[in-house]
Amino acid sequence: MQKRLVLDLQFFAGEKTEKATPQKRQESKRKGQVAKSPEVAAAMIMLGGVLLLYFTGGWMLDQILAMFRINLTQFFNWDLTPASTRTLLEQMAFEGLKIMVPMALIGMIFGFFGNYIQIGPIFSTDPLMAKLERIDPIKGAKRIFSVRALVELAKSLLKIAIIGTAAFLVLWASKEELFLLSQQSVPHALSFVGGLVVKLGLTASIILLCLAVLDYMYQKYEFEKGIKMSKQDIKDEYKKSEGDPLIKQKIKEKQRQMSMNRMIQDLPNADVLITNPTHYAIAIKYDAETMEAPQVIAMGKDHLALKIKEKAKELDIVIMENKPLARALYAQVEVGDYVPEDLFMAVAEVLAYIYRLKGKIS
Repeated sequence: MQKRLVLDLQFFAGEKTEKATPQKRQESKRKGQVAKSPEVAAAMIMLGGVLLLYFTGGWMLDQILAMFRINLTQFFNWDLTPASTRTLLEQMAFEGLKIMVPMALIGMIFGFFGNYIQIGPIFSTDPLMAKLERIDPIKGAKRIFSVRALVELAKSLLKIAIIGTAAFLVLWASKEELFLLSQQSVPHALSFVGGLVVKLGLTASIILLCLAVLDYMYQKYEFEKGIKMSKQDIKDEYKKSEGDPLIKQKIKEKQRQMSMNRMIQDLPNADVLITNPTHYAIAIKYDAETMEAPQVIAMGKDHLALKIKEKAKELDIVIMENKPLARALYAQVEVGDYVPEDLFMAVAEVLAYIYRLKGKIS
């Protein structure tokens, strides 16, 4: 007996195979969930530090030497008292800040720039909110031994291996001068070591930037995979943003019903009902003492037109067939509007005829 394979399409509807919608991306951004690699900011901070050392290294060395000179020449001979100790600490703190503040500023600026080029301007407090799941030991163990954690470990080991190899090659290229460094003067040795440190820093920064670009591409891929949506998710989002079609249909029906009831209530005030005769029905009233022009108080098409005609017959309202005028009125006016100037004469002739029938005018 041959078995038939039956597929449940509802099962596939729950699979997250669709790209995230703009609304989903905006919601993730508000929560601080964006594609970002911490390696980019770290590489930028390191590059900024190396550039600062390259351009201001001589000034920093002079500041450090000045601190030692003051300690060995002035402070060394001071009597140790509370006042002198305070002066010593204040002076040392001030000199230290002169060196540390530029480094801190460069780190902040380059770190901010490294994040800005990835995600742009964004401010969210959601990642700072306390969540109990973060201290759940079971979930914490799952994060530690997850595939993502293994990938991060592999990335770190690869980064250490590449940068270590590059640093070794830079040092190996300068091995002859390094071996003769003890025979050089102190200024020359310091200059050589400073240049070598800058060279090592620039090499490591460039490698880190290249690895950071690759890591950002990987983080972008993971992020896009993480925010994918199922077909059902897209339908639910559409219903949430645009409204449930069934509810919208019921609202429209309710509005049409209310509009029709309002027109039926105003229909007794009509002087005439102009028809197509079956497709359109327009009820018009006019009071020469209070109104500047005839006014449309009810109108409808097809089924609604039939209802208006039936009600007009019950109210003994004169029904006049005028196909061109009915079509023109239905196309140009809404309920509550006054008759436009280009149709005023035609409507006035109809009203005059009605008034003659009712004996209002001779």
